[in-house]
Amino acid sequence: MAKARNDFTDILVKKKIISPDQIEEAVNMAASTGLRLQDALAKLNYVPLIESSRAMAEHGGFEFVDLATLEIPKAVTELVPESVARENVVLPLALEGNTMKIAMNDPTNIEVLDKLRFVLNREIQPVLAPQEQIQEAINRNYGQTETESVDSMLVEFTDTAIEFTQTEGAGGSLAAADESDAPVIRLVNLIISEAISQRASDIHVEPFADRVRIRYRIDGVLVERDAVPRRLQSALTSRIKIMSNIDISEKRRPQDGRIKMTVNSKHFDLRVSLLPSCHGQSTVMRILDRGNIQVNIRELGFAEEEYIRFQNIIKRPNGIFLVTGPTGSGKTTTLYAALNELNRPDRKIITAEDPVEYYLPGINQVEVKHQIGLDFARIIRAMLRQAPNIILVGEIRDKETAEIAVQASLTGHLVFSTLHTNDAPSAITRLTDIGVPPFLTASSVIAIMAQRLVRVNCPKCKEPYTPSEGELKAAGITPDKMKAANPMRGRGCPYCRQGGYRGRQAIFELMKMTGALRELTFAQAPAQELRRKARASGMRTLLDDGVAKALKGVTTVQEVLSICHAEAMVLDK
Repeated sequence: MAKARNDFTDILVKKKIISPDQIEEAVNMAASTGLRLQDALAKLNYVPLIESSRAMAEHGGFEFVDLATLEIPKAVTELVPESVARENVVLPLALEGNTMKIAMNDPTNIEVLDKLRFVLNREIQPVLAPQEQIQEAINRNYGQTETESVDSMLVEFTDTAIEFTQTEGAGGSLAAADESDAPVIRLVNLIISEAISQRASDIHVEPFADRVRIRYRIDGVLVERDAVPRRLQSALTSRIKIMSNIDISEKRRPQDGRIKMTVNSKHFDLRVSLLPSCHGQSTVMRILDRGNIQVNIRELGFAEEEYIRFQNIIKRPNGIFLVTGPTGSGKTTTLYAALNELNRPDRKIITAEDPVEYYLPGINQVEVKHQIGLDFARIIRAMLRQAPNIILVGEIRDKETAEIAVQASLTGHLVFSTLHTNDAPSAITRLTDIGVPPFLTASSVIAIMAQRLVRVNCPKCKEPYTPSEGELKAAGITPDKMKAANPMRGRGCPYCRQGGYRGRQAIFELMKMTGALRELTFAQAPAQELRRKARASGMRTLLDDGVAKALKGVTTVQEVLSICHAEAMVLDK
């Protein structure tokens, strides 16, 4: 019998919410990534944060409060300054006599309790609530500071902003502008902070004839922000360029740069891309959270059987493993998860990326620089002389890169790379189109995985529902499957911004190369034939995996069909 840990996990085990083996896995993950144990359990999809918090409250003998729908009187919140609430991540709930009930993530934190007693001059009764809920409740009750500031900043621009624009137009130095006197500087910082607080993956700044449109991509969907006045477009773009170390005088060519920022004590990298358009330079800032690089394979969303197959594939000594999908489908995250799994002191790993998105400790990463002739092919040739065990090639784009990667796999190296194809079988024909001889593809490729990202039902407001007849038919869901299913759908709440979804998870199509598939590859069979043979060998398609997750209540059938509808139509043709 497993030994008790004498913490909140004992309660989770007692209630049969989690097993001792799962706790051990979460403990190891927490130790290697620096996460709190409850965060590790949530990342592994074993225990939601709210359940961990309930168990922590029960273990510590504290009252637990669910803040998701709790209404707090304004008279109570006014008793605690907003700065105190935000700095200490606490929220006042009620005042009884001289005792104030305060929601905290850690009610045993004596230092914070003493500080609150001193600042508020009252007795404090701590209750426990999840940290994420406390932060959202602070924004809800005190006002979303960043959002209101962005709105107010759009009104605030007067002579200072015009002056800033004129200085840039006259060729003056914007880098020397005093931040306290330049509202545009504060506006850019607030736009970035707001996007991060709303979990956006990228920020789009798009100039048009009469306005500058600001949009955030949240859970894969673009959400429009209030427009910025057209006269500020040049100043806005120049400020972003300065932050990215990009030449502000160049406006006719595409440009790329990088911004490093710290928001709420977390480190973020922003990959900046500028593209000349009819009304000025269109800017996209992709937000990369450094905390997301320590991804565990368990977190990717594999079914148990697929998880075991994936583990076996990436631990092969040599061969090529390809991940396919469109931009923004999570290919880089999947490959980094594989590298994190394989990153050991006895292995040498080298990557060639364009650009390097995340910096991985213990891995040699090389960035492509086309302007000096440092392309994928040249990097791979050089890295082979460094005696690596594992190679990651950011993307196979041309014949030369593909052939060198194939040769590397045939000479004892494990090679990871990506391709832009719609599904796994199409990657075989894509390599042939690039110019790789079929016999080399057949002998070097060990597996191909296609993936997409689907939005996940909001955990706060999801409820059972029955998909429509049209959805069931399009997804190929039979009445027998529905009998054992538990489809769910979010009705919309403040936690998911009334959208019904919060967060995303991957769906997969993992095609492991078999003898029959190698023969078809050698014979240059079409992708449809490869697909039929792979399905006969047990491959689950993107649609199959998506439907399985929808029937478990992870996402909705409608969301799966919006991502995989094209695959559904050609499934067995």
